[in-house]
Amino acid sequence: MDRIKDFYAKANKYMPIFPKATGQPTIYIEGYPFEDDEPMAATLAHGEQISTFHEQLKRYYWTDPYVLIGLDCFIYYSEGDKKKCVAPDIFVVLGAKKYPPRRSFYTWAEGAVPDTILEFLSDSTKKDDRDRKVQIYLGEMGAKEYFIHQPDLERPAEFRGWYRDTSGEIIEMTQDTPRTLFSERLNLLFKWNVEVDLNVRLLRPYFPDGTPITTSIEESVLRVNAETKVEEQAEQLRDAKNLTDEQAEQLRDAKNLTDEQAEKIQEQAAELERLRRQLGK
Repeated sequence: MDRIKDFYAKANKYMPIFPKATGQPTIYIEGYPFEDDEPMAATLAHGEQISTFHEQLKRYYWTDPYVLIGLDCFIYYSEGDKKKCVAPDIFVVLGAKKYPPRRSFYTWAEGAVPDTILEFLSDSTKKDDRDRKVQIYLGEMGAKEYFIHQPDLERPAEFRGWYRDTSGEIIEMTQDTPRTLFSERLNLLFKWNVEVDLNVRLLRPYFPDGTPITTSIEESVLRVNAETKVEEQAEQLRDAKNLTDEQAEQLRDAKNLTDEQAEKIQEQAAELERLRRQLGK
């Protein structure tokens, strides 16, 4: 099956069912800051991790107009209280309109809260990410899932996740497979591997069957490789066909020989063999 068709067939198969948000897309509410002049990524490893994961989610949800993916964007979760504000690395809101782009996300205006939040640990934020934000994201704001991951190879590996059950209790996830956690809300596997060339411990989303969700660059490379392989196979088939045609021609020639011609060829072959034996003495 064509790679693009196969990808979207799996996306349709595994896409979770969710209700639409009850509010309206809100670009900006006057008086609520939408930037803090802080850099987005702490290190190059963090930048590679955040941009890659964000692009993979965007590609997965590309055709769904009701999935909003936030990147380093302010979330205000209590109307009238500007201090009730967070800015996770990545968050996903199922049911919220993808467009128009927001300057910030206001939960009361949109009628929705993030379903899944991801933070990538840095030296300056790791303590808050592990402790305080678990309560803020899942307890105060009402998000459904929260994951943290350490992409920096110079730091110890750390990949954890929490979810809020139907009673509101916050429960830490368990890893049935090493380096892997499952997002119930997104119906996706999250798994990290060491990318030596990039010098990063890269967390990626996968379909539940283990198929990785590729970036657009990776997909282009895979497509070129597949096209090259098909062309090589076609060339081999052409060569095989030409060889078969040549052999068929020889067979046709041999079939058309008269008995006299065949006997003459046999005599010539016998004489050639006799001469070879003499030369070999």
